Amino acid sequence: MFKRKFDKADALTDLDTNTYGERWMSEGVPKFSMPENSMEPRAAYQIIHDEMNLDGNPALNLASFVTTWMEPEAKQIMLESLNKNFIDQDEYPQTQIIHERVISMMATLFNAPKECECVGTSTIGSSEAIMLGLLAHKWSWRNERKKQKKDISNPNIVFGADVHSCWEKFALYFDVEMRIIPMEDNKYTINADDVAKYVDENTIAVGAVLGTTFTGQVDDIAGINNYLVKLKKKKGWDIPMHVDGASGGFIAPFVFPELKWDFRLEQVKSINVSNHKFGLVYPGMGSVLFRDKSVIPEELVFNINYLGGNMANYSLNFSKASSIVLLQYYNFIRLGMEGYSRIMNNIMSVANYIEEKLIETDKFELLTDTKYLPVATVRTKKKSKFDVFQLSEALRGYGWIVPAYTLPANAQNVAVLRMVVKENFSRDMAEMLIENINSCIEKLEAATTGPKKKEKKKTATAKKSKKTQDIKHPVC
Repeated sequence: MFKRKFDKADALTDLDTNTYGERWMSEGVPKFSMPENSMEPRAAYQIIHDEMNLDGNPALNLASFVTTWMEPEAKQIMLESLNKNFIDQDEYPQTQIIHERVISMMATLFNAPKECECVGTSTIGSSEAIMLGLLAHKWSWRNERKKQKKDISNPNIVFGADVHSCWEKFALYFDVEMRIIPMEDNKYTINADDVAKYVDENTIAVGAVLGTTFTGQVDDIAGINNYLVKLKKKKGWDIPMHVDGASGGFIAPFVFPELKWDFRLEQVKSINVSNHKFGLVYPGMGSVLFRDKSVIPEELVFNINYLGGNMANYSLNFSKASSIVLLQYYNFIRLGMEGYSRIMNNIMSVANYIEEKLIETDKFELLTDTKYLPVATVRTKKKSKFDVFQLSEALRGYGWIVPAYTLPANAQNVAVLRMVVKENFSRDMAEMLIENINSCIEKLEAATTGPKKKEKKKTATAKKSKKTQDIKHPVC
């Protein structure tokens, strides 16, 4: 939460607070209240430009999954559409037509059944997408319970501790009981047996993750689906599954097409994906798709006409940029299936290279043998003389942004180092990363063992000096 700040710099004289050497301006700029006067556009630009130099370098940012590079043509489309509000469909009808094409292409990519009317919408990232998906399931559950004249006061949702924090936000903000399946050491995903212990007739949905943020692994989505199908036949509980494909939704179709995680599975009723991750689009765009139009209760869809024409709207956010939707369409028609397959397989290859080189150092071990994301996630071996937090901090000295963190309960004793490989991270960059990691390891180990060796050497020298104090040594 932002709290207004005030410091002495806001009240200092012009003489004390020259921002530049008077080429553009000779006055200070208050940082926490609007200045009284205007300034030259070049000066305003330069102030912000210079401050941005203190940010990390996006090319060296291995912490974020979010796209940091697009082609010049895509940037041009972005500039040409920055002034178009996506929600103004009556004013910008072609943008809405392109949006429908994007949703249709993703529905095909996620194997929507031909007999179903798959629908969806773009969102501000996967957080909004997940909340829209889960809201639909909560209302569907509530409507069905009302028909059966059953209690609707205790909805719950089941998911693993490997989910993004927005799942917990949904439960808190929309008053749904969270039933979180905890992690265990050496087990960082969930399966059907885990889910069976938590679901009941009040479960609005089960959440499963296609590529966890923590380890890059995949929940047993097919196994959970099969269990829910059997449960529906046995007890009549039609519990839907929402698949969080934020990170893996654009990887699996091109690298692991045989993996069943999408609408090929009967109980998968909704899917979210982060287009601004491996959809290769600048932030921030996500999407939510529903297996069939009937999954969304009609009362959640607003029909509005005050923008000029009648339109249906299902969203938490209203206004947003049109550019991100157009950028996704650009990538779809520019790259096609062949282009996406080439890129995704290439970045997986670079991630595998990083993993292999880290293991070769004999300082790290993998968390898992199976990986579905271009992510290298390791932890230090017990014999290592440094931890992942020290290494993460040391890499900052080279400009690399590599996060170190602990896993959720009940695996919080496990600390890991994670590197996300994106399209613009080349094999050449990966080689430099490994070289810098090795240099950091040498320095960290030297810092750990160095003082002890020096102390021993000093003691030995003192003893020798005492025995030979009368001997004169030649000058070298």
